[in-house]
Amino acid sequence: MNERTQQQIQKQGKAFFSFIFKFFLGIVFIMPLIFCIFYSFKPETQIPVTPPTLFTKTPTLMHYAWVLTHMPFFTYVKNSLIVCFISIASQITLSSLAAYGFSFFEFPGKKQLFSVVLATMMIPSDIVIIMNYSLIQKLGLLDTYLALVFPTLISGTAIFMMRQYYLTIPRSLKDAATIDGCTDMGFLFKIAVPLSVPTIASLGLYLFINIYNLFLWPLLVTNTDTMRTVQIGISMIVTSERLEYGPLLAGATCCVVPVILIFIFGQDYIVNGMIAGAVKG
Repeated sequence: MNERTQQQIQKQGKAFFSFIFKFFLGIVFIMPLIFCIFYSFKPETQIPVTPPTLFTKTPTLMHYAWVLTHMPFFTYVKNSLIVCFISIASQITLSSLAAYGFSFFEFPGKKQLFSVVLATMMIPSDIVIIMNYSLIQKLGLLDTYLALVFPTLISGTAIFMMRQYYLTIPRSLKDAATIDGCTDMGFLFKIAVPLSVPTIASLGLYLFINIYNLFLWPLLVTNTDTMRTVQIGISMIVTSERLEYGPLLAGATCCVVPVILIFIFGQDYIVNGMIAGAVKG
């Protein structure tokens, strides 16, 4: 066995053990989710049994039936999807326009203004939540879709991601399009945006996961079941006089599974979008 073959075997062995380590580490991290899903199919009397067991001989769908019949679950899902759609459409549109200006235009205070955009990424949303709530209350917009989407209509992160990608587009391509009579808006919508579809897809997936999981803001600005999002609606189970773990676990599973599926199938887009234009400043 020559030295090259030994190196290949060692390399394969390291890769195998690295995979095994990552696999078991991943299992440890998702174990609470696994217990949540399996326990949601257990009868209520078997959930608090000690020691805990993952499987049951009498699986049931009664907890899921309770969630779907005793609370407006599909209304919650509809509200969450509407909020996500409006916020994502707004952020992609506004961030594309802003990023295009930062990438291809020269104007006084450009660097300083972009520094302000970056600074907004460092401000925790909880710091401005009182101010946003006071504004929504004064405008009489509580318990409306506008109140739900207000803080997520634009973000510095979206502008930064789109700008980083637009910086990778050759300036010569913009000059050639201008010589051919293409306007700035024409170049944006006919060339820049189509080229940035992978980045837009990753940004959309990233925003969906974050907006779908919002809890504090929807809790503050909604008062009725008809306007609550899915995260708030499911949390209402805990406020009942008798806490039943089965419906709570079933509701949590219904909430989290769509996000997990979207992340699994879209993780490559998310990673590629995050590193797009990483070498540009």
